[in-house]
Amino acid sequence: MAWHEAGSVAEWNVGAGRELLIAGRVVAIFRTAEGFLAVDGMCAHQGGPIAQGDLDHNCLTCPWHGWQYDITDGVNLLTHKKMLDCFKVELRGDSVWIEVTALSAGTG
Repeated sequence: MAWHEAGSVAEWNVGAGRELLIAGRVVAIFRTAEGFLAVDGMCAHQGGPIAQGDLDHNCLTCPWHGWQYDITDGVNLLTHKKMLDCFKVELRGDSVWIEVTALSAGTG
């Protein structure tokens, strides 16, 4: 696991998500009223762009087919199974940092 700088806090509005490529992984980072959360950036259903989805409190809806996830734990709200990896996020000064494990060759 390694920490990566994801950008400045000022780059996010509350309720907004951004998609970033970090350590070979697509990651969706959201700013909520409580802070920052990060999950896999691709929907478990068909790879939809999670960062472009609608966020209502902790419920994230994929823009392609409406799959919904709790972004605090990556659980699908219909099946109640964890389907998205979650990543640790911390603020260091005015910067957002995320802990991500790089994908190995032949993975993904």
